[in-house]
Formats: sequence, C-alpha cells, structure tokens
Amino acid sequence: MQDGNFTKAAIFTILALVIGVVCWEIFLRKSGNNISFDDGPALWSAKRDAVYQKNATVFIGSSRIKYDLDIETWKQATGEDAVQLAMEGTSPSPILENLANDENFNGRLIIDVTEVLFFSKSPGRQGEVTANLDFYKNHHTPAQKAGFALNNRLESRFVFLDKSAFSLAALLDKVKLPPREGAFSPPAFPVDFNRVTEDRQSYMTERFLMNATMINQVKAIWAGMGKHREPTPTGDTLTDIFRGIKNNIDKIRARGGIVLFVRTPSSGPFREVEAKAFPREKYWDQMLAFTNTPGIYYLDHPSISHFECPEFSHLSKSDAVVFTKEFIKILETQVKWPFSSKQMTL
Repeated sequence: MQDGNFTKAAIFTILALVIGVVCWEIFLRKSGNNISFDDGPALWSAKRDAVYQKNATVFIGSSRIKYDLDIETWKQATGEDAVQLAMEGTSPSPILENLANDENFNGRLIIDVTEVLFFSKSPGRQGEVTANLDFYKNHHTPAQKAGFALNNRLESRFVFLDKSAFSLAALLDKVKLPPREGAFSPPAFPVDFNRVTEDRQSYMTERFLMNATMINQVKAIWAGMGKHREPTPTGDTLTDIFRGIKNNIDKIRARGGIVLFVRTPSSGPFREVEAKAFPREKYWDQMLAFTNTPGIYYLDHPSISHFECPEFSHLSKSDAVVFTKEFIKILETQVKWPFSSKQMTL
C-alpha cells in the first residue's frame, strides 16, 4: 500500500513539474521571447572542430563580427561555411595563437579588430576565452559531444533552456541590489540585445531596436566601460603586440593558410573615442605593415562605411545582411579572396 502511495506521489510530482515547465515555456513565448542558444564552451568547441573544412572561412575577434557577419547570407552568397569563433568582450589573440599552433589548420582566417579589446593585455571577459580553450583541449570528449548534440536539439525547440537569460542564476543576476562598498556588479545587458543562433551569430531583436530605453541602457554600459579603459599601448609594448601577432600569422601562412584583418563599423561617440585613442596610422596601418597582412577598413569602402549602429558599436540584423553582401563583394573583387565555391550569388 505504501508503495502505491509512493508511486502516486511520484506521478503527481512529475506531472506538476511538467505542467510547471510547460507554463513557464508558454509564459516566455507569450512575453515575446524567442529561441537562443547557450553560447558556452560546448558550442564554441563544436565550432572549433569545424575549422578544418575545405570550403570554410574562420572568423575570430570580439563581438562586432559576431553581430555584423550574417552567416546565413554568407552561406547563401558563397556556397561556403563561416565558422564563428569570435567572443564578446575579448581579444582574439589567444584564439589566433591556438590556431597558429594547430598543425592541422591551414585554412582561411579573418580577424576582426576592435582596437580597445584587440590591443588590450587584460580585456574584462578574457577568462571566458581560457574556459573555452580549456574545454576544447581537455573536456571535449565523445560523451560530451553526444550530450551537447542532444542538448542542442532541445535548445532549438524550447525558449526556457536559454541559460544566459532564464536560468536561476541569470534571473538572480537581474535582481537589483543596493551598491555595497568593495563589491562590483557586472553590467546587465538587456536580454534582447544579444540573442544567439546555432551558428554563434549574435543579433538584437526587433523589440530591442524599437525600445529607446534598452538602447540607452547599452549606450550607458559602453560609456561606463570607457571610463575604466586601460592605458593605450605604445612604443615597445605595441611593438611586442605586433610581433606576437606576426609570429602567429606567419605560422598559419607557412602551412598554406590565408589571413586577413577587418575593421567593422562603429558610429557616433564610440567611433570618435576610438579614432582619438587609437589613431589609424599608428595602430591599424602599422599593424598591417608590420605583419605584412592585407586588411579591409570599413571607412575605405563606401558600400560599408555608411552604417549607423543602434547603440554605436554593432549592426542590426538587417544591416548585417547588407554588410555581409557588400563585404563578400569587396573580398572577391578587391582582395581576391580565394572562395572555393564557383556558385557565388552576389
């Protein structure tokens, strides 16, 4: 009899849990939320596995290339894949080094340059790069790959599995606490500012783009970060940075790989501050010359120089589509980028 009561209790508990989850999913969808993938070490490592494809270009950098490169447009226009390894708030230097030291990588690489992060020795979120690389090297086992594949399928169907927005930890992070001496709280970005596709492309939702309050919230975050920016590297420090970049690029090119830099759009006060802190002739131009590497600077090309970023630093989804189409044209006609596919649909 006791066993029967236990079974009934277990059934009711499971039923209540299922009903709760279903109600939570319905509530999130009714609130206008959509599917977003967990952009953690497992997803990053899965994309890191894809760098060996023959018909693919690998992208590294900070958040701008994650927003500005529309991967579906790239695939449709070139017939090739775009492997997105960029990470928000980080310098791509450790990822460049990782690819340079990988004897099996001899492909095509595009490096996005956001100067304040690219030339930084200690970007705020660099620990996430270390975590991704560590997971890829030491924990990316067949069993974990299988678990990721299952979780990935579930994430593609349920909104509530968005770990960065709707997990308990994420919800607790949104609770506003009074400021305490010696305590630092990382800036809270609106959920709609950064949604993530299965290809690791970031995008702003239409709800964000129509909400001036949320846009101003992100602008305020940029302004706050700017006040705590580390000193701009110059002299021997800058030369050492150039030397490290060149050493890694030379390793990739020695194996037959191809490397290119890109400076993606910024606008408004953000662009003005960047231009003053990192004069192009001392940073971008010198880096290209020192490393003997070609680059595409958005202001040099009318077709991609006119964009206005909603929060000064990233393109909207619709502008990313236009940017990607024009970027491909520049790659093909002016840089002679060696696309493998013969079915370009520009």
